[in-house]
Amino acid sequence: MALGATFGSLWFVSMAVTPYLISQAIDQGLRPRSVPALLAWSAAVLVVGFATAGLGMMRHRNMTKLRLEAALITADVVMSHATRLGAALPRRVTTGEVVTIGISDVWTIGRAMNVGGVGVAALLACTVIAILLYRTTPVLAAVVLVGVPVLALVVGPLLGRTQRAGSRYRERQGVLNSRLVDILGGLRILNGLGGKEAHLERYERESAEVREQGYRVGNPSSWIGALGDGLPVVFLAVVIWLAARLAAAGELTVGELVGVYGYTAMLVIPVSVFIFCGFDLTHGLVAARRVTAFLRLPVADPSGAHAPGGPSVLIDPVSGVVAEPGRLTALAGARPADAAEVLDRLGRYGATTATWDGRRLDGIAQAEVRDRILVADNDADLFAGTLREVVAGRHTPDDDRVRRAIATAVAHDVAADLDRPVEWGGRNLSGGQRQRLRLARAVYADPETLLAVEPTSAVDAHTEAAIAERLTTARSGRGTVLATTSPVLLDRADQVHYLVAGRVAASGTHRDLLAAEPGYRDLVTRVFGEDQ
Repeated sequence: MALGATFGSLWFVSMAVTPYLISQAIDQGLRPRSVPALLAWSAAVLVVGFATAGLGMMRHRNMTKLRLEAALITADVVMSHATRLGAALPRRVTTGEVVTIGISDVWTIGRAMNVGGVGVAALLACTVIAILLYRTTPVLAAVVLVGVPVLALVVGPLLGRTQRAGSRYRERQGVLNSRLVDILGGLRILNGLGGKEAHLERYERESAEVREQGYRVGNPSSWIGALGDGLPVVFLAVVIWLAARLAAAGELTVGELVGVYGYTAMLVIPVSVFIFCGFDLTHGLVAARRVTAFLRLPVADPSGAHAPGGPSVLIDPVSGVVAEPGRLTALAGARPADAAEVLDRLGRYGATTATWDGRRLDGIAQAEVRDRILVADNDADLFAGTLREVVAGRHTPDDDRVRRAIATAVAHDVAADLDRPVEWGGRNLSGGQRQRLRLARAVYADPETLLAVEPTSAVDAHTEAAIAERLTTARSGRGTVLATTSPVLLDRADQVHYLVAGRVAASGTHRDLLAAEPGYRDLVTRVFGEDQ
């Protein structure tokens, strides 16, 4: 940035000096008809012209490098923070927000960083021109010194409006991008269910709202652009009119009049730079606030004490859920999000007061928690690779174990060939196949405690019954907590916690709760019908 300010300042100064050299060539060479003086001053103009061209190229190269480097460093910082957040990222911020930061905000910040280079250079240029004008006539110098702040006063309120409207536009843009990512991710399902048109209409409606907000940003922005191009020309006209009157009164020579014109014409550039710097800085602040808000998302401290020596009870004080080792525990509630939040706390994702063997879970080393407690989400990522690699995950693939895990998840329809390629996100699989593949991966990991969110929500009743039987057998002697409202899974649970508003309202076996809790009975029958 300092180098850009240096090149920019020298470039502006070389342009500001050129009118002075031309005025001297007129007054000392042309008017007295002195050829040597004319040639000397003309040579000086030529040398300064070459210097201006060279400095202009170096300024542009440096500003381009600064803009790109600032954008890419910002992108790198954002990506590094997203990586540190890990699986907590989708729990803290929407996909659309991250996408908008990557494709828009980082480049806006890069443009705003140029202000530190060309802005300083423009300020120096105005100072040099004011000094040269003062040497010519103090009146014109005073006009310049008063006129530049007046221009700032005119443009300032528009910059404020642009920033406020830009903040609202940026927020809606992030929401809309989240909607787009969700639609693209579920396009195959939407096609199958016939919901594509409804989502299209909703997206078009929200897109129109973003466009209307864009017009509100464009209104003051267009005025800033017009004033940035128009006000300096008006300023030039005023100064030249005053200079012409002074020349007609004999207070300025012809060379000085030409010099004043050159100074003022050149002044158009830094004044325009000031206005557009304000424009870029305004948008840059909006983008920077979104980026810094993302960077302020807290990253869990991975350090901590050692985990308990063996399988131990997990307790979530917020909800009252107790998960005992070696038992199958189920969480059932009218709001699936309540049960999912409980599992996040028990798995140490985000802020948690959960305890493990009586000790705070967030005080235990994260690596040990991850090795022994596994949270299996429905939207967990599937990475590209062979079926064998996808099921094995971060563990070493063992074909026999892979087949057993696939059999437990009843994913035989995708397991004919363990070398079968799986695309990123399982895009070449159906929704039910992706869900069963995630379950197979969780079973293969064989954690001490498995916390699974709705592991059978996308399969038919026959497949669900088979999964319930095989999963119970496979996880025998290991702790398992399932967030589900499936009667088949609930009936196999050793303990069911019925959640109301995120807290345990009743606990017992599935059959005990059906008999004793009308709310639980209504929940299960409403979701699955009286027959089941």
